[in-house]
This record gives sequence, structure tokens and C-alpha cells, in this order.
Amino acid sequence: MAAFPTGVTIGTGNVDNAGDSPASARADIKSAFDQINGITNSYDSASGIAALDASGLIVNTKLPDTLQSSSGNNLTLNPNTGKVKINNIIELTPRTTAQLTALTVAEGTIAVCTDGDGGSDCLAVYANAQWNKIAFDGVLGT
Repeated sequence: MAAFPTGVTIGTGNVDNAGDSPASARADIKSAFDQINGITNSYDSASGIAALDASGLIVNTKLPDTLQSSSGNNLTLNPNTGKVKINNIIELTPRTTAQLTALTVAEGTIAVCTDGDGGSDCLAVYANAQWNKIAFDGVLGT
């Protein structure tokens, strides 16, 4: 499949005036058709137009399993609603206290800390310019 055409400007100098010659406009019209065909051929292909389901959403089989920021910075999700809804479990990579304190993070950052509660696991929340622990006080269902 073809990639979505980019960087091509179709000339309109021979088609923007009522007095323009159809013979002169032929090359511009052909170029426009070629670009339209390129767009059509890029449907559902890499670097092309995304295929959408009946609800106008990208089909989940077309989404990657991993999202990574191309800039090397944090990946930011910023929906218009102001909240991110996750329908399944979140898996956080456990970090040590030393690893967490070495990070530059924003207020509200949450992590799993492997040694933050007197050497035991806990949740850690960055608030008031420091990491705060939320100790695990029991096993679920007991």
C-alpha cells in the first residue's frame, strides 16, 4: 500500500480563472487525480489513512500494544473531559525509594515503591513536594 502523499502542492495557475485554457489545465488536473488516488490507496496502510469502525473509532487491532513518546519525554494523555478512563488494571513498574527520589515528577504522581514502608512495599504519591507513602495494611478479601 502507498503512504499518504505529503509535500505535494497541486498547481492551480491554469484552473483558477474562467479564461484559463483547458489544455493548459490538463497537467494540473492530472496531478490532482494522482494525489486523490494516492490518498485513496493509503487507506488502512502504514503512514496512511486510519480505518475507522462504524462508530468512527480506530479499530483496536490497528492500535499498538505500546505507546512511546517520539520525543523521549513523557507520554501525555490530555482528553477534553479532563479525565482518563481505564477499563482494566493498571500495572506500575515497582521502584525503590532511591529511584523515586531521583526522579523529577509533578504533584499527583503515583508509583509502587518496593521499600518505602520500613523496607516493605507501598504506594507512593508525590504531594507537597515530597513522596508520601500509602501503606498496605492487609490482604484483599480478608
